Amino acid sequence: MTVVTDPFGDTIGLPAPRPKGDIVTVSHNEPGHNAVHNVRGQDYVLSGPGEYDIGGVFIRGIAMHHIDEARNVVRPNVAYVIEYPNNLTVLHLGGLSHVLDQSTIQELGEVNVLLVPVGGGNGLRANEAADVIALIEPNYIVPMHYAQEGLNIALEPVEKFLKAMGVSKVIEEDMLRVGTTSLPEQPQVIVLNPRGAQSD
Repeated sequence: MTVVTDPFGDTIGLPAPRPKGDIVTVSHNEPGHNAVHNVRGQDYVLSGPGEYDIGGVFIRGIAMHHIDEARNVVRPNVAYVIEYPNNLTVLHLGGLSHVLDQSTIQELGEVNVLLVPVGGGNGLRANEAADVIALIEPNYIVPMHYAQEGLNIALEPVEKFLKAMGVSKVIEEDMLRVGTTSLPEQPQVIVLNPRGAQSD
């Protein structure tokens, strides 16, 4: 089973990929996160909290809405814990914009791969992302939601996050392959290279 998280369309200024996937998760209903129609072959679309067991992949959607009591505003966001049959757990934080409390951290359980917004805007800023990572303690960290050439959303560069994490040597990869038998003891930050638009 292939899971595609928060597919984006071309309205954000970047060429929209056309990935193939069985399951699509949507953290919140905004451009840049909800282009479900761009995912080829998808059978299941998850867009809210709950527990889902699909083809041996167990997915938990956890509400992590941003609540601004001063302005009486709630900005929806659902994070997804994706547990694969080989005991590998991936957590996609969606558009998380606040540091999580201890009870939410405990609910998440062990996380092997963490996909975390780092560039501010409506998501975590660099220092906040570093705080969240310290609480979750994943094996791999994949930053997302940061400034890129062509993007028409004002975000901070990934370098600011790397500095907050104390990363001196950047590990850039086209793809991250993870096996449960070779997980690093110390958390590793992996910056994935953009792949651009994919043809059918």
